[in-house]
Amino acid sequence: MFDLPKYGDGICLARLAELLEALGIDRARLARQSVVVTGSNGKGSTAAMCASIGRACGLRTGLFTSPHLLRFNERIRIDGAEIGDDAFAHLQQRVASAIAAISHRNGDKFGAFEALFALACLHFQDNECEFTVFEAGIGGRYDPVRLVGTPWTCVTSVDYEHVELLGNSLELIVSDKSDACATGSTIVYGENCRPLQRHLLEYNRWRGIASLFVRDEIGIGNESASVSGQRFDFQFDSQNYRGLETNLLGAVQFNNAAIAVTLFLLWLQGAQPRRGAERIQAAVRSGLRDTHWPGRLEIIAKHPLTVIDVGHTPDGIRQSLASLKAIHGSDGWVLVTGASGDKKADEIVGSLAPTFDTIVCTAAYHKGASAQAIAEAARRANPRADIHIAADIEGAVRLSRELATSRKRKIYVAGGLFLAIEYATAARGGRAQDLKFF
Repeated sequence: MFDLPKYGDGICLARLAELLEALGIDRARLARQSVVVTGSNGKGSTAAMCASIGRACGLRTGLFTSPHLLRFNERIRIDGAEIGDDAFAHLQQRVASAIAAISHRNGDKFGAFEALFALACLHFQDNECEFTVFEAGIGGRYDPVRLVGTPWTCVTSVDYEHVELLGNSLELIVSDKSDACATGSTIVYGENCRPLQRHLLEYNRWRGIASLFVRDEIGIGNESASVSGQRFDFQFDSQNYRGLETNLLGAVQFNNAAIAVTLFLLWLQGAQPRRGAERIQAAVRSGLRDTHWPGRLEIIAKHPLTVIDVGHTPDGIRQSLASLKAIHGSDGWVLVTGASGDKKADEIVGSLAPTFDTIVCTAAYHKGASAQAIAEAARRANPRADIHIAADIEGAVRLSRELATSRKRKIYVAGGLFLAIEYATAARGGRAQDLKFF
């Protein structure tokens, strides 16, 4: 995309602020029209649902997410449409020229993620977006999204990830993510942040930040799930919506949907307080119902039934596994698993292997830990399992299908984002090794 490393040198806030100024980004307008989504798991789903509600409300809506699954253009969308190749190339040239001038003047070394964030801001401004949703990359304190300056942010969940950058305790990690929020503003916290509530209330107190928690100030009730979708009741402040529906599967999506609705309602109250209550509720209902976000307990084939999940932290994997059992049943599965080499493979595989008696261990082309190492972790976690090794993703597709067909089983692919997306690509006849991740 850019002839730059993924991340620049040191903290990016000052040089990125200069880049936004050079590109003519109206940061006051950006703050007024935006919300920011941070968290360990569920950021993408939450951001997608929030943007979908905005579109359903008749607002020209921008969405910035990461990572992409199949195409880089997925990361920047307006009203659901990915940025086109020509527009991307044009904006890339403008951003690259501004970076070159700043780097020549100051000696600053930018990263590609910073450049992409600036490009998204430029695209949304050029196209006169009225509402924009930004998903954080890592943390919040030094992530580019902090420069959005919005009064409305959320932390979808907290788990041990990027500990070398964010800290080695959940308190440190959730504090870093909370710092994406501007002083005197509001943060919506997901359900699994509730055990950290006392810490967060004190942490946010002296910046005048209001902290709202799912299952406390934000009510969820009457949850039900099926293969075709999920329903729940939502309550926040004076809004009481019964029987909201979402096509995104998994118990965690109740949390994500509640956050998305609350975040939008908070933004709307501040930005456009005169909207009619009935119109808002209709937008919430249709926005949630129409959200599609791939890779989250996604069915990619029916014969044999094949479900993939892109969760890549231990807590996210455990939640997805519980939802898989609740929706599709506990028995009769072939597990295909792997993990990135920079993740805690033992913990990830250990969260999955004890539940399955037939396991295919493999390695993603992108950053995958060796299939042999995954198999060793699986044997430690479940010595009684029938464990198979596939050297590559294509082999894992063939082997898992053979096992599922001969034993009348279903296939579950879990352990990492790259693993799941590469498997889905190969299963559909594509070339997994040609995928370009960032």
